[in-house]
Amino acid sequence: MPNDSSERRRRITAQRTGPLLIEGPVEVTLDDGTVVSSDRFCVALCTCRRSRTYPWCDTSHRKPARPSQTDTPGPEATSKLNP
Repeated sequence: MPNDSSERRRRITAQRTGPLLIEGPVEVTLDDGTVVSSDRFCVALCTCRRSRTYPWCDTSHRKPARPSQTDTPGPEATSKLNP
């Protein structure tokens, strides 16, 4: 998009645990040079890279990450719960 004074400024809203919300329409250039566009009045750009529709957000950031084995309680913690 050219930096032309006749174009209005776009508002971008950053959320701590969510996508970037951008007033549209927008064009996005990806890492590989592919250009994708949206004519919607507001678009959500994925920042977690979990989205199946990347670069657009599909709310995958809301799903909890799979717990690692270190997050599960060991037998000693279970025995304290069941005396």
